[in-house]
Amino acid sequence: MNKQILGRTDIVNFPDLNLYNISVKIDTGAYTSAVHCSEIIEENNVLKCVFYDKDHPDYNDQPIIFNTYSTTGVKSSNGFKENRFKIKSTIELFGKTYKINLTLSTRDDMRFPVLIGRQFLKRKFLVDVDLENVSFNSPLK
Repeated sequence: MNKQILGRTDIVNFPDLNLYNISVKIDTGAYTSAVHCSEIIEENNVLKCVFYDKDHPDYNDQPIIFNTYSTTGVKSSNGFKENRFKIKSTIELFGKTYKINLTLSTRDDMRFPVLIGRQFLKRKFLVDVDLENVSFNSPLK
């Protein structure tokens, strides 16, 4: 199986979330992928998320409602385990749309609003840390 090569960062679209040109960090040290939410509210078996960050202008401040979601335990880089909400969505890379699981996290203090982890990368991509924005700069997009 031929695997597509990604760099350490990229700019991608999440069409189901109405988020476009979002900077992501490819993180082979992380198992799960995470997306920054400025607000997460769970009421009556419905999850409402707001994607907003003043440092990332492509985060559009539009609330999105999820009727289907779950929770999962995630161990952060500092070793602490926390429960996070998990959603199923899509991501566009190299002109193709892939399914992706995303945990919802507050990443206010992080440079990138999205981390792409190994669970998504496996069997599809190789990571070359010398490269950046390979999919975004690809003629396939």
